[in-house]
Amino acid sequence: MKKALSIAGSDCSGGAGIQADLKTFSAHGVFGMTVITSVVAENTFRVSDFQDIRPDMIEKQIDDIFEDIPPDAVKIGMLSCCDTMLAVAKKIRYWKPQNVVIDPVMYAKHGSALMAESAIDTLISEVVPLAHLITPNIPEAEKMTNITIKSHNDIKQAARLICEMGCGAILVKGGHGESASESTDILFDGKDFYEYSSVRIDSKHTHGTGCTLSSAIAANLALGQQINQAVGNAKKYIGIAIANAPGLGKGNGPIHHFVEFWKKGE
Repeated sequence: MKKALSIAGSDCSGGAGIQADLKTFSAHGVFGMTVITSVVAENTFRVSDFQDIRPDMIEKQIDDIFEDIPPDAVKIGMLSCCDTMLAVAKKIRYWKPQNVVIDPVMYAKHGSALMAESAIDTLISEVVPLAHLITPNIPEAEKMTNITIKSHNDIKQAARLICEMGCGAILVKGGHGESASESTDILFDGKDFYEYSSVRIDSKHTHGTGCTLSSAIAANLALGQQINQAVGNAKKYIGIAIANAPGLGKGNGPIHHFVEFWKKGE
């Protein structure tokens, strides 16, 4: 059985963070493990607060996993501050895992900040170079590059700039794009561009989509897929999960990670 590790924050409402990652790994037939970086009190319409886990405790979690069940892929999500980033980067450099997918989580779906502004430079210098693939959305790519993204050409410029920061490849997610009818994600592998377009689904239930996409890509990489194929299959998976969202919560509700398997409880 292939294994995948999520290093991320927890979402007590179950739609994002490590909870979404574990569901996604399971839906792909991959054994999931977690390292919790922050405990987040949130639901579908707000983040009340979050508490970061001590850096030494983060390091111990990572060590214990790699000493016993080394993962075939690692997904890294919420790293809220410099100390957390440095702890994770230290251990990723030490263990040198394959297939590191980084989702640079800066904001919750409803806009609450999940990364300190002061930590963005540390993200770029210490974390980005560890990524085989990084998956920012448009606002995150703008923060990382200090450019305004309005067009496909802007996305490609941002992708090139972020690749120059040391990552192997970048997928700029187009969910925040201006088109009302279509969403296009753009992958740059350091040499070639690939585009993944899909009809924009009219739904407010998109909580955890970024977490889910990055963990689906990590699961596909763990299963041996090439990066272009892994991204394409992850896009198909998340489209189905959004289209079949269960409609839970008062705000941006969760998607349905197990729609193709889950028949009980409906």
